[in-house]
Amino acid sequence: MDDVFKALADATRRRLLESLDEQNGQSLRELCGGLSMTRQSVSKHLAVLETANLVTTRRVGREKRHYLNTEPITTVADRWIDHYAHARAHGQAGLKTVLEHPTVSEFVYVTYIHTTPERLWQAITNPAFSRSYLGHGIESDWLKGSSYTWIEDGVRIEHPEQMVLESDPYRRLAFTFHTFTPELRRIDPQLSEETIAAAAGEPRSRVAFDIETVGDQVKLTLVHDGLGVDGVVRELVSRGWPLKLSGLKSELERAA
Repeated sequence: MDDVFKALADATRRRLLESLDEQNGQSLRELCGGLSMTRQSVSKHLAVLETANLVTTRRVGREKRHYLNTEPITTVADRWIDHYAHARAHGQAGLKTVLEHPTVSEFVYVTYIHTTPERLWQAITNPAFSRSYLGHGIESDWLKGSSYTWIEDGVRIEHPEQMVLESDPYRRLAFTFHTFTPELRRIDPQLSEETIAAAAGEPRSRVAFDIETVGDQVKLTLVHDGLGVDGVVRELVSRGWPLKLSGLKSELERAA
């Protein structure tokens, strides 16, 4: 947490976070465009933000893209600000909501969990555990090319295009996202028929979990791509995944 406070104490680094909040997934060249300093100086500031886990990076072709990660800010809010205010605001951060104004077709979220790759994999793939940890379960043999069933609050969603794309136990899991069906209103009554219909009309998106051991923790990177820039699905998952992964982290660390 000290790294987060250190990173946020500098005005330039706050400007970089604000820039990513407005346009996520920028390259170093794009980030430098809004600052009157050298690329080397901006790189040093970005390195501090990466150390604090406020920024994560991903290679897209030949470019290195930078993404805002609000999980550390959420932790600060939960442990310090909301604690004294007697209120909680999961999935929110001191900055505007992540991806409030999306301009790229993917959602990236990174969190560090005190657990093992084996336990994290089980929490994601075993329905008996994932329904408690993530709020949903996925039934599959987890072989590449296999279909799967999404289970949430008693609703079972099946479709031949729900498919496992990659399965490397304890390291990487990727699959096409679940189908949007009218039954989803049983899970979330606030979802209107119009919203579900609009989501169902968008191209099918993809989800990938990357698992990496970092010291005594496990780094979990979720990439949800194939999303429409202004689509309904992007808006739904940018609210839903932070809540689910926050619950996953809390439950795994509580059980440790």
